[in-house]
Amino acid sequence: MDGRDWGLFLQPYEQAVEELKVKFKTLRTELKTREAYAPIEFVTGRVKRISSILEKAKRLQVPMERIETGIEDIAGIRIMCQFVDDIHRVAELIRTRKDLTLVFEKDYITNFKDSGYRSFHMIVEYPVQTAIGLKIVLAEVQIRTLAMNFWATIEHSLNYKYKESLPDEVRLRLKKAAEAASVLDAEMSSIRKEILDAQREFEEKSNMVSSVLSDIQDLYFFHRVREAVQFQLRFNELWEQEDAYGIRMLADEIRTALVRVKKSGGS
Repeated sequence: MDGRDWGLFLQPYEQAVEELKVKFKTLRTELKTREAYAPIEFVTGRVKRISSILEKAKRLQVPMERIETGIEDIAGIRIMCQFVDDIHRVAELIRTRKDLTLVFEKDYITNFKDSGYRSFHMIVEYPVQTAIGLKIVLAEVQIRTLAMNFWATIEHSLNYKYKESLPDEVRLRLKKAAEAASVLDAEMSSIRKEILDAQREFEEKSNMVSSVLSDIQDLYFFHRVREAVQFQLRFNELWEQEDAYGIRMLADEIRTALVRVKKSGGS
């Protein structure tokens, strides 16, 4: 083993992970604003442990002086999606980005591993601005459904316990579980429209409720206490009755009252 300063060596990778997490989370927010739906459910990231780097270098016979190019996943980003189709959408979005360079892809969804492992991997070069200048680091972006990620997390834990030599019985049961996860993803995709409609309806209702309560608070701010109290009581009644249509009508009424107050200068 060489005598490198591992903290200094890993710093650009840590910076890359943090920057990429922010960028993909921002992408999620923008897509949700533009399209009312984002194919990204959530984003996580990590820098590989030193022990894991050393173990992988030994397994792949990568010399220590070549680990920056020989080990592609020292920096790792994981993007979770609801549906398999979302994975391909996210991959296409990454391909078109100008702030990173795609090196190659590994499609373990179309060509899943014998173990049952499914995921879409993209190896990218990402430029990091360090104190001593620009440094290009490799990062691996894994794109999965929630079901794929659940299975992969369990498999990773078991492989760590058995040191990559899983008992045949465990291996068989894991493979069956992977097939079950794949069936689950297919079922979810078949009712994608119904799921998205339900999520959109829930979000619209949540936004409407937030808007109503915010507007009522604005009426208090303009000293329209009597109106605010009356609107609050009506909202409470409609909420108890789960009357979404009534709340929508009330929202319009409150907004009209608020506009009228503002036009009159709040007096």
